[in-house]
Amino acid sequence: MNSQNHYINQYKKKLTTYIISRFLISMFIYSASLVMLMLIGISITSLHAWQPYDSLYKALKVIDNNKVLVITILILLGLIIFFAHYWKKTLSYLELVVEATNDIYFNKNEFIQLPPELKDIENQLNHIKSNIQKSNYAAREAEQRKNDLIVYLAHDLKTPLTSVLGYLTLLRDEKDISCELKSHYLTIATSKAQRLEDLINEFFEITRFNLTNIELCYSNINLTLMIEQLASEFAPMLQDKNLTFRFNLQHNIEIKCDPDKLQRVFDNIIRNAINYSFDNGIIDITLTEKNNEVEIIFTNDGNTISPEKLERIFEQFYRLDVSRATNSGGSGLGLAIAKEIILLHKGKIIANSENDKITFKILLPNGCKKIV
Repeated sequence: MNSQNHYINQYKKKLTTYIISRFLISMFIYSASLVMLMLIGISITSLHAWQPYDSLYKALKVIDNNKVLVITILILLGLIIFFAHYWKKTLSYLELVVEATNDIYFNKNEFIQLPPELKDIENQLNHIKSNIQKSNYAAREAEQRKNDLIVYLAHDLKTPLTSVLGYLTLLRDEKDISCELKSHYLTIATSKAQRLEDLINEFFEITRFNLTNIELCYSNINLTLMIEQLASEFAPMLQDKNLTFRFNLQHNIEIKCDPDKLQRVFDNIIRNAINYSFDNGIIDITLTEKNNEVEIIFTNDGNTISPEKLERIFEQFYRLDVSRATNSGGSGLGLAIAKEIILLHKGKIIANSENDKITFKILLPNGCKKIV
């Protein structure tokens, strides 16, 4: 805001200086021309022999006797004319800027064009117009992705709910059912109910992300222990795909951060690593102090993500797997929220993928950490 006000003040001074200088130059040229014309007139009339009864002689004599007054009147007249001209010109500039401001919103296809002396304003307005168009396009695209996502999730909600109801109905209606089959039905129903819970949580996630701003509550935490403890909670998910963690963690790194929010970041990234890993693979987690920063790297073996998808991977509601039936596709908010949390910590998060390797690197600034 301060830089914008500074720019406006600077341009107001520039435009005011331009108008005043043009006005003064015009008055100088006009006044000099009057004096020159009078001198030339005196020189020419002095070469002619005038008669006392000549009416032109009488008029010229009156002007000659009152030449200071005549020049003063003409200069004042010129001052009024030029002042009115440049005042009208200033108002016309204002009208042009007002019309151009309306064009920002209503004339979407054409660039704004102003007189050369308003070139800076023209560039600024066109820059604003371009940013507004980009923002509107991004908002429409995000809204469309959100609507599509809600349709997908609504479809996904129906599928596990139908399964849960179906197997519970079988358990209720079938009287002579073996213990093994009952256990099988209960296992499936429980699995579908858990999936249903995950989908409902995703709806709440969407609501929280849109209705609240993330705020940080700082405290000192041992980052090494946090990562170790969090990773241990994923043991059941690792067993499903026969995955293992491989740790390379520098001991006892303590940082000042929001532990709940940072844990959420790691949780999202680890879930993505598990969901998009090849079976029987290894997920590497590295924690080091490097270049005055704390560096956390998560690497897993998985299908290479194209550069186009990598550019959008931190966007709201963007999902690598857009299949409605996928069990691994989330709401598309996890990485978007993770990036926002890292940025609030004044850090960086970078995604990279090549040669069937997917890597997420998090950098937290040296200023918020200390080695115990």
